[in-house]
Amino acid sequence: MTTPPHLPRRRPSLLRLLPDFGLGLIAALGLAPFNVWGASVIALAVLLWRLSRAQPHTVFWHALAAGFGWFGLAMSWIIDPFLVEPEVYGWMAPFALFFMALGGALFWALPAWIATRGSLGWRAQAVAIAIALVVSDWLRGWIFTGLPWAQIGQIWIGTPIAQSAAWIGATGLSFLTLLMAVLPTLLARPSEAIKASRFVPGTIASIMLIGAVWAAGMARLAAPLPADHQTIIRVVQPNAEQRLKWDPEWSGIFFRRLLDISAEPGSRDLVIWPETAVNFLLEDASDLLPVMSQAADAPLIMGIQRREGSRYYNSLVTLNAGASLGPVYDKFHLVPFGEYIPWGDMMAKIGISAFAAQEGHGYSPGTGPRVIQLGQNIPDFQPLICYEAIFPQHLRAVDDRPGWLLQATNDAWFGKFSGPYQHLEQAQLRAIEAGLPLIRAANTGVSAVIDARGDIRVSLGMSQQGKIDAQLPAALPETFWIRWGNAPILLLTAILGAAIAIRRRT
Repeated sequence: MTTPPHLPRRRPSLLRLLPDFGLGLIAALGLAPFNVWGASVIALAVLLWRLSRAQPHTVFWHALAAGFGWFGLAMSWIIDPFLVEPEVYGWMAPFALFFMALGGALFWALPAWIATRGSLGWRAQAVAIAIALVVSDWLRGWIFTGLPWAQIGQIWIGTPIAQSAAWIGATGLSFLTLLMAVLPTLLARPSEAIKASRFVPGTIASIMLIGAVWAAGMARLAAPLPADHQTIIRVVQPNAEQRLKWDPEWSGIFFRRLLDISAEPGSRDLVIWPETAVNFLLEDASDLLPVMSQAADAPLIMGIQRREGSRYYNSLVTLNAGASLGPVYDKFHLVPFGEYIPWGDMMAKIGISAFAAQEGHGYSPGTGPRVIQLGQNIPDFQPLICYEAIFPQHLRAVDDRPGWLLQATNDAWFGKFSGPYQHLEQAQLRAIEAGLPLIRAANTGVSAVIDARGDIRVSLGMSQQGKIDAQLPAALPETFWIRWGNAPILLLTAILGAAIAIRRRT
């Protein structure tokens, strides 16, 4: 498909891009807290049809508008961290959302533009764009330290289709979604008129694919799980509001709340506190460690900041019986501009520091993923601090397979509307991919016990304080995805892309 000489090479009018923006917004309704996956599939199907008919030089703008709608709604929670201290950072909120949505939209627009270089028929153009979006979803987990938030395949979390992630991972779910969405265009009957009947074969094929994958997921969910461990885990949710958390008066109240909830009657073999649960450094806590140990009356894993020389770490620290310190895990995948600032020393001179880091001007990264052994009949586990749980590749980066995953997080930064729920759903997806149970300790919610198929056994909702006492669910056998990762899906996309490229040249 070549551009006729008389056609001006310029950006389409905003009015012509408005439908694409609307389709992106509708597609994002498949993500939490809406979870209307049907709206996503339909909107993506219409979008791919529109992109298939667009001139190559305008595809970029149409995809950019759609991506701006998708990421604008999906990432709307990004304004909330700036509103914790609105008098200082509030003015940045609209700019943060605009540039976050625009940056995400480029991950749709650029791949779509690259996919349509050269002469393609409209069917091949739709397929090429769908393939490019799959690869883009995968690349977003790596480029610029990665941000695999709001991947297209995440619309299926909470449905039986999400079980496919045990074989094909999050990237594979995006592949399935875009396959479902492109089928109506791919199998459309040729016609000059826009008639709904021309899309019937592809729509039927898409529905059949959804039904088949749904049924496979139902079959996996119906299979029995291994018996739970006898280990009783107590998850403490103090509900420390972020704007008050570091206030000297309120921090004492929140610390007492942690102690009181930990000490409540009931059997427990392990107590878990959320990320940065206390406002003091580990090095300053020697007098308080016995108090914490006595309240827990069991090994305690707590989120706390610690210092080594001039470096500060966002850590999980184990406190054993007798208040002795056990294994320490330092968060290694830090949030850019949240937990560290590139060129931080220079930025600090003009008063710009990371939002989340309360000590110094940002955290230093830890050494990387690891499995922690506690003994005392507690299975080995892999810790994930907050942001780290959105990166599936970290699950494959440890040498020894753990018995469970632990996510300690402070989602109080992200408001109460969408951010915490999207974060929770990504934790469910990690459990499915790994075939491992995941225990989630959140400061303000949502804390949860998630089994190895991603089902939430029990949870504490947003803005609640309290505890969860639950048996540790058992692990499933190592999943296909853990063994092979994204290689099969990426190989498939490469083969399809090569076939389109060969067709283009012939």
